[in-house]
Amino acid sequence: MKKEISRRKFVVSTVGAGTGVLILPQLSAIQASGRANPIRPIIISSHSNETGRLAMEAGWEVLRAGGNAVDAVEKAANVIEDDPEDTSVGYGGLPNENGVVQLDASFMDGRTYSAGAVACLENFRHPSSVAKLVMQRTDHVLLVGAGALDFARAWGFPEENLLTDKARKIWLRWKEELSPDDDWGLPEHLQKIKQNESYYQDFPDIEHHYGTTNVLAIDVNGDIAGCTTTSGLSFKLNGRVGDSPIIGAGLYVDNEVGAAGATGRGEDVIKSCASYFMVLRMKEGIPPQKACEEALRMITDKYRKVNPDFYPSEKFVAINKAGEYGCATMKGERNPRMSVMSEKGFLRHEGIVAYPGK
Repeated sequence: MKKEISRRKFVVSTVGAGTGVLILPQLSAIQASGRANPIRPIIISSHSNETGRLAMEAGWEVLRAGGNAVDAVEKAANVIEDDPEDTSVGYGGLPNENGVVQLDASFMDGRTYSAGAVACLENFRHPSSVAKLVMQRTDHVLLVGAGALDFARAWGFPEENLLTDKARKIWLRWKEELSPDDDWGLPEHLQKIKQNESYYQDFPDIEHHYGTTNVLAIDVNGDIAGCTTTSGLSFKLNGRVGDSPIIGAGLYVDNEVGAAGATGRGEDVIKSCASYFMVLRMKEGIPPQKACEEALRMITDKYRKVNPDFYPSEKFVAINKAGEYGCATMKGERNPRMSVMSEKGFLRHEGIVAYPGK
């Protein structure tokens, strides 16, 4: 197994010089553009933790130098995929029911109207980069399983075991609690004794875990790109594919309008084509924040007809051509947050909880 790096080492070694910058100078490329309404590059992510900030700084370095949105998005997504403490994306992601980490990702380039995606990809920590190459170097959109694995190998991505010790212990804890009648866990005569294994002490509450990240960006030319990357639903059935690698569900980009991405319970996002829905609403003049809220309510309205008490867990982010952005989630004790980086510096933007029925 690849030696696991510590969280502290990860934070210190990633992005380096960009860390801590709050106010950045105007881009000379923008100042020299001569446009009456100059385009303001911006990059956002649904990840709002420290890793999200590091990712935004990495992507911003590309945009500040006049680079394109595709490269900025990839660089930012790679930072999040590298974090061994994040159990929802890339290296360290929680495995499927068999203990195997299977990653999904999609990429879309608004400038060329090209898209690429991979699903059930094993052994490669950067599915976002593999999806980008599917977009750029094939005439396909989605590669899955063994085919995605072969494609990544062909391009020389390094293979490794993605199951960190932390993720493995969480998976083992889940296995032992599946059923009191199976043979996992302590011997029967000891089962009434308090558990003392480290994974019981370290992870006292194990639940099914939804986790994904979206990265969306606009560059100095006004071109838009986006990526959604995930390890998917924890302990999922082998071969399960969520919304993240599906264009129109987990991600959609329209260069004339904006972009949107989804995290949460992928089955609901697939059935609602939520990201495409948000971009369509923005095309009609709805601001990104309102588009996120309307997509959530669209999903709850569908379920209300079948089970009025069922409210799945989704979080949506969106950005429009003008650089406006929004964030909303379906339920929760606190408002959702997102990371934003622009010439004004780094910002953790707070969205809203779009409670059903509002």
